[in-house]
Amino acid sequence: MKKVVIIGASSGIGEAVAKEFSKGDYEIAIAARRIDKLNDLKDRYSNIILSRSIDLSHKDCMSELSQLISDLGGMDILILTSGVGWRNPSLDEEKELCTIQVNCLGFTRILLYAYNYFCKKGYGTIAATSSIAGFRGLDVCPAYSASKAFELSYLESLRRKSKVEKKKIKIISLIPGFVNTAMGQGSGVFWRCEPEEAAQHIREGIEQEEEIIYITKRWRIIAWIMRRIPNFIFENVKI
Repeated sequence: MKKVVIIGASSGIGEAVAKEFSKGDYEIAIAARRIDKLNDLKDRYSNIILSRSIDLSHKDCMSELSQLISDLGGMDILILTSGVGWRNPSLDEEKELCTIQVNCLGFTRILLYAYNYFCKKGYGTIAATSSIAGFRGLDVCPAYSASKAFELSYLESLRRKSKVEKKKIKIISLIPGFVNTAMGQGSGVFWRCEPEEAAQHIREGIEQEEEIIYITKRWRIIAWIMRRIPNFIFENVKI
């Protein structure tokens, strides 16, 4: 049985991913800040055998991850769905800095640890969520949009590094549009899918070793448009 570590499994996409992988031939360890939510999930699914509190905003998150992997007896796949974000048109400083702390610093710590772990192991898979919001800067959520752009670029860089150095490490970018979670609410929402549908796309994409997984596939169209729309148009479109 392949060993899967899912970070961010206490709610939303991460929780749905844990449930989805529990249907297959996997041994699963889950992590997030809220241990009570994790333990409830662990008690309901026999394939989920370990849970641990990991907070990406803290520097000790890597040691917590290391202990979780050790308790699981190794790791073949890391799935990172943790993240924070708000609509923040007032530019509340605490929200902006918290977003960078988790989505950039915490994200990098976890991916660095996992990449180096798989280098020593000789193979492995890293799949991490970014967002369609990372393709252009959005005025309603500056730090969130910028942090998702960072995540997209960092995943692409690791994927290139793995290929150039001929490592057997798969780097998979998970790019959701609107998903029916706490972060997927608000006006102007369209093409919103349920977390369970998102999780199915993620599991199938990982098993098929896709490099980029849009959730759902139609968001590839929006990504294409966002990349190509001229600045003088984009900067005057209300979102």
